[in-house]
Amino acid sequence: MNVVLGLLVTVGVTAITVTAMLLVRRRAPVGGYFTDGDRAAGVFGVLATAFSVLLGFIIFLAFQSYDRARMGAETEATVVAQMVQTARLMPATVSGTLTGELVCYGRSVAGAEWDALDAGKLGDALNPWGVRMVATVSGVEPQTASEQSAYDRWMAQTADQQQARNDRVHSVDGIIPAPLWLALLVMCAVLFGFLLLFADSGERATTQAVLMGSVTVVITLLMLLVVFFNHPHGEGVGRLQPTAMERSLRLIDLQLGAVGASVTPPCDARGVAR
Repeated sequence: MNVVLGLLVTVGVTAITVTAMLLVRRRAPVGGYFTDGDRAAGVFGVLATAFSVLLGFIIFLAFQSYDRARMGAETEATVVAQMVQTARLMPATVSGTLTGELVCYGRSVAGAEWDALDAGKLGDALNPWGVRMVATVSGVEPQTASEQSAYDRWMAQTADQQQARNDRVHSVDGIIPAPLWLALLVMCAVLFGFLLLFADSGERATTQAVLMGSVTVVITLLMLLVVFFNHPHGEGVGRLQPTAMERSLRLIDLQLGAVGASVTPPCDARGVAR
């Protein structure tokens, strides 16, 4: 995530809540608004525990989704590299075409498609080179046992590649539903309002600022962590990048060079058709 932006948000929210606490403290009675501080602290503990349990559960599930997208990207890249080897065993009429389309598929994933993921605009769009490969393979009629074996292997790898792609893009629209966001925001507001009742004109301003500021910083950082896991693709520290597919593309070039194969992909470096 953008560390600078996260830091600015944390500082801004903390400044607002601390200022509110100090303003309330000016008119607060000595000893605070609660006549029984222990009972008030117990109530706050219940509220904070409920919030922390819910937030921890959400972060756990969000991290699982993040890890699923990461593993999907790595699996997809591995399968694409394997499919290039399989394509070389397909009938000569389609072998070169499939190899070029596979390279374009990888370039598209690491280029135009990843940009769409970053912008949240991918939606249900199909990868155009995946469609092209399906059209190319649909006309294949294996003539030998090795071609039939390669054809069967290709179809199995296509299914693996599509599943891996689904895992990679499943979180493009966010994984946390709106009602859950609303519940989290309401709970944050409740905790903030409850903390304001601990304002005490008899305590030093620094103590009151630390009381509110420490809680605000922790809650804000946890909420930012949820935001990060909700949209794991894009630029910033820790966000998913197409490094696995870029590595596979380099390996594909090395593989093709090792066997003396010359393939001219029908696309540019970002996977856009020429």
